[in-house]
Amino acid sequence: MALSSQTRSFVADTLALVIFFTIASGLNERFVAGMAWSEVAVTRSFGAVLMVMTARPYGMWRDWIFRTSDPQTTWTSLLTDCLSLLLFQVPIYCVILMVGGAESTAILKGAAGFSIAMLVLGRPYGLFLDLVRRSFGLSGGGQKPMSLGG
Repeated sequence: MALSSQTRSFVADTLALVIFFTIASGLNERFVAGMAWSEVAVTRSFGAVLMVMTARPYGMWRDWIFRTSDPQTTWTSLLTDCLSLLLFQVPIYCVILMVGGAESTAILKGAAGFSIAMLVLGRPYGLFLDLVRRSFGLSGGGQKPMSLGG
């Protein structure tokens, strides 16, 4: 039985987000934040639950941003990917910090650091998402047909 396009989109977007950000966040938590591997395992397990809930909504958001802005060059695609990830993920991260009991200064510092990470990882994640989507027979929302990443 073939999966519907909606199901393939959900699975592709979820796999891409979980794989990419489990690796990126895990490396950050271990080597930048200095957490023990056992602590990283706990945070990434919690993070995976949140990623499953937000992966497809983010994929739909990113597709809408690309349709709306219609980037024509590699640079505008880079900027579009970075801004779409930043605008979607930073508010979620701030809520996570608030729920975790962080004080306002910690939330601001955390959001600033997380914002830099989202700007740096925006295009690499966007390209990875497009690759995963293509492997599921879906078109990548961040690329024009026959483009090489831009």
